[in-house]
Amino acid sequence: MRTTRTVPARPVLLTALTLTTAGSLLLTPPIAAAEPGPPVHREAALDQHAARTPASAAQRALEPTGTTASGAIADDSRGYPRRQVLTPDPENPADKSIKLGLTPYHAIAPKLNALQALGDRVSVEVAGRSAGGHRLYLVTVTAPETARQARAQSRMRELIENAPALAAKSPEIKKTYKTPVFFNSNIHGNEWEGTDASLKLIERLATAGDARTRDLLAHSRLYFNITANPDGRIAGTRANAGGFDMNRDFVTASQPEVRAMRQIMTAKQPAVMLDLHGYVNGTLIEPTTPPHGENYEYDLFLKNTYANALGMEAAVNGLGYTPGKDGVEPVQIPFRDQEEGWDDWPPVFTPQYAAFHGTVAAHTIEIPMQVNNTAYDTLPVTELRRRSAINVDIAGATLRATLDFVRSRRASLLADQIEVFRRGAAGAAQVPVSSATVPGVPGIGPEDVYTTAFPRAYVIPAAGTAAARLVDHLLANDIRVTRAAHAFRLGGRSYAKGSYVVDMHQPKRGLANALLADGRDISDKVSVMYDISGWSLGRLWGATVETLPGVPYGVLRPVRAAAPVAYVAPRGDLRLRLDDPNEIAALNSLLRKGVEARLAADGSAIVPGSARRRAADAARAYDVAFRSTKLTGTTPVHRTRVAAAVTPGELFALREMNFEVTPVSTAVLNAGFDWSSVDALFVSAGLDHDDLNAAARTALDAFLDNHGLVGRGATGAALNSAAGLLAAKPVEGNGDANGVVRVRNSRSALMTGAPDHGFVYAPVWFTDLGPGVRVEQSYATGNPLVSGHWRPSEDGSGGPADAAGQAAVVSGPGAVLFGTEPLFRDHPKGEFAQVGRALFAMARASGSDEESG
Repeated sequence: MRTTRTVPARPVLLTALTLTTAGSLLLTPPIAAAEPGPPVHREAALDQHAARTPASAAQRALEPTGTTASGAIADDSRGYPRRQVLTPDPENPADKSIKLGLTPYHAIAPKLNALQALGDRVSVEVAGRSAGGHRLYLVTVTAPETARQARAQSRMRELIENAPALAAKSPEIKKTYKTPVFFNSNIHGNEWEGTDASLKLIERLATAGDARTRDLLAHSRLYFNITANPDGRIAGTRANAGGFDMNRDFVTASQPEVRAMRQIMTAKQPAVMLDLHGYVNGTLIEPTTPPHGENYEYDLFLKNTYANALGMEAAVNGLGYTPGKDGVEPVQIPFRDQEEGWDDWPPVFTPQYAAFHGTVAAHTIEIPMQVNNTAYDTLPVTELRRRSAINVDIAGATLRATLDFVRSRRASLLADQIEVFRRGAAGAAQVPVSSATVPGVPGIGPEDVYTTAFPRAYVIPAAGTAAARLVDHLLANDIRVTRAAHAFRLGGRSYAKGSYVVDMHQPKRGLANALLADGRDISDKVSVMYDISGWSLGRLWGATVETLPGVPYGVLRPVRAAAPVAYVAPRGDLRLRLDDPNEIAALNSLLRKGVEARLAADGSAIVPGSARRRAADAARAYDVAFRSTKLTGTTPVHRTRVAAAVTPGELFALREMNFEVTPVSTAVLNAGFDWSSVDALFVSAGLDHDDLNAAARTALDAFLDNHGLVGRGATGAALNSAAGLLAAKPVEGNGDANGVVRVRNSRSALMTGAPDHGFVYAPVWFTDLGPGVRVEQSYATGNPLVSGHWRPSEDGSGGPADAAGQAAVVSGPGAVLFGTEPLFRDHPKGEFAQVGRALFAMARASGSDEESG
């Protein structure tokens, strides 16, 4: 279930360090890194360097898909079946599935081995590994194919995306192309039953001899991601081992499981997909309420999604479960049955993301009977198993109904997928939904009409690590990017050689625009949003992104990956800017190795030339540049170990920046904590000064006498007040507000290089500032909200007008307080460095012993 609200890091084309005859150091491509970055860097590099080359449509249409970097799911040079014997996992009696009578994770590999042995229709591949190291299994069910037939399927799939006008006229595609269908299960680990329903369906399909099954498998490929979250399945948690809700991660793809799902969608190009969740009674089947994502071809999406929803509804209700007898309510379809509250606005959810890869019928399914959370701990085992059995039955009904839908509508589904890509490639206008454009769907009104004006192109000047990261992220999402071989002038402006251009006449323009555009203020459209409503990577990732009125033909070349940024000046002391999380990570790696560094007045780090070789290691690992400088720096910067009471997303971001982090909480401090092991404290969640026992409070106060606090949001501000650090009154805005906001930054070292946009989620600002408190960042005047949803609270307060011009980030002796969300879910990467610099500052707050020594 979604639940209502109450990085990848830039991959690096690594280079080798060589010594010229003149004695200067050069970075030359490519060999393995001397110092690998955190795991997220390596994972991202595998996926992003596996992105398909954006060559011409004709060329791409003739080329089979290659293997991924992990050799897993994109190889269509082989036929089907593709059997492999999976080694079993050790039996785990603590697996939370067992209590429910469901399949524990350790039983899945043996089950899949048995299913492959049933015949020639079932193939199993390992699509990747989870954050906790568990295998992710992709099962394909289809009629057998020779290698030649598989290559033909790949060629046709490429033609559909890259030459859709030709594909629409192809007799071969109409006759022989197999419709791809994707079933995703268990992305929330404690919503289990989709896995078991899929295994049951696979078993039936493996051996069924009826004509309908034979026809289905002759004309379809069915892909099953058996458990998208094995970590959570085992532990009984919604999140994976990294603490992430992965059904919120598709914009940034910070988690390995999400990158695996992304690769499935880009490599297999499903026309139809289901994402199986729980628990909403009665069973909830999308399509959704407004607002609808403005970058979709929503007329095609709604037409197919609503039709399939009706078929699934009939199948579920046809099982005969009733409220009185079984506790099962009738199916609900939000588009038809609700006014608002279950929207498809952000592409952070799996089905909404899939729509941008040509999926014209994509659904979240919420099966009905709750067995997780308090129910899991309080209900008798017999009742839990009764409910789970019902859920498996209902999930199975949605799967079977979808297969009937695919079989009966194969031709129109493929035609609509082709049309999605044709509109993008041709730059055609979107078609607003209406009773005329989407016949057969009742209740369409003006509240359902969402379209956008796509720019002709975007340009990303090649100006460092942030731009390179963004370009590689676009490529990993199967968005075509080109690079200018020469400087060009367009629309009265000049752009340098090496600038990246995203031509919006491309098949997946919707996804490109969803990632790069500012977005939209939809505060007046609905009363509250289900989840985030603003996420622009063009504004939040630290790179410059501008629109172009045209495309500079003749100077652009397609790219596979962004050009490497890594550089070390051949002589002199070295200056490392600290505007980017990779730069913070690089500095932390040097500090861990004992390299001495100093901070300059502009917030950059000065590294002595004697550490050039180590700087080169860091430059390669984190794709950053060390420039020559005559600055000496003013303040020593030391290795910073952080005690953090934070959200999982913030913990992930801190570690991505290579900080040494020890998670803490009220309970941890009350149990006794060794403050000598850390240098700074970051608090945003889970730490309440009033709930500390006397000893813990005394120890915390003593630490803050000589070190500093970085606080975020209401919790961080409350700790600041309780500890008596900064005289600043926090004001909480509407807790349902979120989005991209305009900000104004100070010129201090803390905010040097900070973007002029930030992100808020339950925004906070500061008033009644005392002596010595500095405003580092303020909300812009007027309406600071650029995109998202931010209304005043019911009493009329807490809206963007109240926040306008107010302090968003403040600093002073002993503390830095953030009212924005600079580390939110790996989204606002351009803001990460603000927190990094604040932690460096607080590690030396109040003249620590380490600094004075």
